[in-house]
Amino acid sequence: MKLLSFILLLLIAGMQYPLWLGKASWLKVMQVEQDLAAAREHNRLLQHRNNKLEAEVSDLKQGLEAIEEHARSDLGMVKEGEILFQIVRNTQSNTSYSGSAQ
Repeated sequence: MKLLSFILLLLIAGMQYPLWLGKASWLKVMQVEQDLAAAREHNRLLQHRNNKLEAEVSDLKQGLEAIEEHARSDLGMVKEGEILFQIVRNTQSNTSYSGSAQ
């Protein structure tokens, strides 16, 4: 009877091995699910970026306003007859003077 119980216990342990430590174990399934969730999040971010780029391309194809806006902001271009005033703020304070006071 002890021998039969021992054999049955070995068979049960042998059947449990693939479930816990085999090629498709629970641990590997959980890891794949985490990888899948990370990939879906990455895809969602890329889809959002693609939608923004697609809208920008559509704007550039349809109207001149978007092209003009890019030319003004990215290239610093101005229209003919316009005057550009640029205010440059000094970030360093001039508290020290060179030379001696007399």
